[in-house]
Amino acid sequence: MTLTEYANIDKLLIDIRSCTYCKAQLPHAPNPVIQAAADSKIAIIGQAPGQKVQKSGIPWDDQSGKELRRWLGVDTVQFYDPHLFALVPMGFCYPGKGKSGDLPPRPECAPLWHRKLFDGMPGIKLTLLIGKYAQAYYLGKAKTRSLTDTVLRFEHYLPAFFPLVHPSPRNKIWHKRNPWFSDTVVPLLQRSVSEIIGMRHADH
Repeated sequence: MTLTEYANIDKLLIDIRSCTYCKAQLPHAPNPVIQAAADSKIAIIGQAPGQKVQKSGIPWDDQSGKELRRWLGVDTVQFYDPHLFALVPMGFCYPGKGKSGDLPPRPECAPLWHRKLFDGMPGIKLTLLIGKYAQAYYLGKAKTRSLTDTVLRFEHYLPAFFPLVHPSPRNKIWHKRNPWFSDTVVPLLQRSVSEIIGMRHADH
């Protein structure tokens, strides 16, 4: 189905949540996880749901999500308000375990659905690119050779994109080596998010 055939984003979301395109490559039955609305203001593009999120069906329903909300300076109610945040992974289903953690997001999802999704959310003011897969897909040649450098140069990609490291507890060593992230990036991220949320409330 082409974008123009979708009357609204609600029909698109139904189709995404019932997608079985890469069923044969998944370790469990497909359960695409997504949050979005036609008037979402901030898009968060992550990697793929982990096992806990795959079971609950709630995006970022884990320790990584708690840390991400802390970075954003928002509470759970705000975070799970689709009129504020669109939560869009690169791969919508849990991809399975690899030798050193979860496997990469399935490569079929983003080309299949992302363009239609974002065309259906014209009010997006800022897109957060979390992790190397989202950054590679959306920044292309504009990203640097390492994720650390890309995140360090985050202002280069504003106002459209804000690249971030993944908020996984596994990245504690990275944060110890890169204190500038907490000192500089997080406060600016919180300010940007607060301004956009404030704009939406002012419109109402």
